[in-house]
Order: sequence, then structure tokens, then C-alpha cells
Amino acid sequence: MKKDKLHIHWYPGHIAKAERQLKEKLSLVDVVIEVRDARIPLSSSYANIEKLLGDKPRLLLLNKADLTEKNELKNWIDYISTVTNCTVLTTDARSGVNDFAKVVNEAVKLSEPRIQALMAKGLLRRPARAVVVGMPNVGKSSIINKLTKSSKTKTGAKAGVTRQQQWVRINPKLDLLDTPGIIPTRQDDQQQAVKLAFVSSVSENAYSPEPVAQALLDILSIKYVGFLRDYYKTDDLTLENIALARNWVIKSESPDTLRTAQYVLKDFREGRLGKFILDDIPKE
Repeated sequence: MKKDKLHIHWYPGHIAKAERQLKEKLSLVDVVIEVRDARIPLSSSYANIEKLLGDKPRLLLLNKADLTEKNELKNWIDYISTVTNCTVLTTDARSGVNDFAKVVNEAVKLSEPRIQALMAKGLLRRPARAVVVGMPNVGKSSIINKLTKSSKTKTGAKAGVTRQQQWVRINPKLDLLDTPGIIPTRQDDQQQAVKLAFVSSVSENAYSPEPVAQALLDILSIKYVGFLRDYYKTDDLTLENIALARNWVIKSESPDTLRTAQYVLKDFREGRLGKFILDDIPKE
């Protein structure tokens, strides 16, 4: 196996651009719907989001909840609710349109103080305005699609709003930006970066599959070693041994660790390894 150093490579120019675009979107709305990946509820969060949002209300969605263990997820919901003072809801790929009524109702509720403040200044009541934000690939677009499925009515550009920003009327009380805001990932926390790579929130161009897949096996082995040994038919959970157990070899009968790494990551991402949460609730 090629001994690549485990390191995620970032592109600061892209980060600066993402931050600027996100701030532009935030300036247009009354409420923010932040989406996190339920498998990494801490690592898929943005450390400075409170500073970024200011006093803008936030609704937290833990997406892909169907890929997590239910009791552990409940503990995370309690923890995140306590430390953020935000409403936390769960969503997944199987949720129907009707299941998103709670999301819509909560977004409208959180926007009401802002609407009332505008009305107190003599403005007419208008629908609340919301944007869906989150790290790459946490499911923002699928959530937007679910929210807008029952109403495809574009409301167009608002007065004083950038022309490119298009809105969809979810119901008479809520308008939603039809493009998500991408929370930029930082380069100062490699542990977080590796977990983002596990769930495809980092471009494959930014890392080598082998060290990332081995890091995933190492983390899962702490809690789920018995299951992994049964699944991969080997007691020693290294890419080399898994490759040999699957008879994935290349010239000179060497284990094909690249192919194995790609399959390990795919097994995890598609839920074949089981239902896991890779973050740990902080002790403090």
C-alpha cells in the first residue's frame, strides 16, 4: 500500500469566494435553515456560524438520519439543542413532502419577530424569507427539492434583491431561495476535514482514498470491531488484509489497496456497514 500522508488539501481562494457568496445570501433572509450530516453532527458544523449569522434565527436539520443509530442520534439532538438553543429536526432521503411540514412551520415561526418588526415600521406583512445552508454534500439541494415539490411557483427577484436570486413560494407564509448557501470548510482542523471526506463533503481531488479509508476503519473499529471483522472476513482491519480477504490483488499478487479503499468508503457512504455516528459528544 502506498503510504500517503493523511492530509486534506484546501483551496483558500475557493473558501473566500464561498464566504462572500454565503454572506450575500444571508443578507436577504429572515431565517436560516442549517443542514448537517447526522453521521458527523459536529464535524459538519461551522465553528463560527453564530458570528456569521449575527442575531438571525436558525433552524438545524440533521439530514441522512436514516444512516444513524436512533438512540445515539437522540442524544445528539438533546446535546445540540442545549448548546445552540436552536430547534433541531431530523430528515432523511425517505422523508415525504408531508414530513417537511414541521420544517416549514418552524421556519415561519422563527421569522415572525422579524416580520413583526418590519410591520411596526409601517411595512405590509410579507412572507418570511429563508435560505438552506450547510457544508457541501450534506443534502441541501435534496431538502430544497422536498420543500418546493408541492409548489413550483417561482416568485422571481424581489425589489432590492440581486437579480440572480430566485425565490420559490412554499406557502403564503414562506419564500425560499432556490439555491443553497454553501458553508465554506476551513483548513485548520484536519480531524474534521477527514470526517468530511468520509461523507463526500470534500472533493475527491483533495485527498488520497487509501489513508482516508484506513482512518475510517480505525474509527469504526473502536466501537464496531466485531461487526467489521464479520463483514470484511478478516480480524486485522487494514486495507491490505481486506484486499487479500476479497482476493483483490494486482501484479506480483500485491493487495489492491486503492480498489479496497474506494469500496470501503462506498460501503460506508451507502450504509452497507451499518448505522453509525462518527463524532463523539464532547465531555465538557
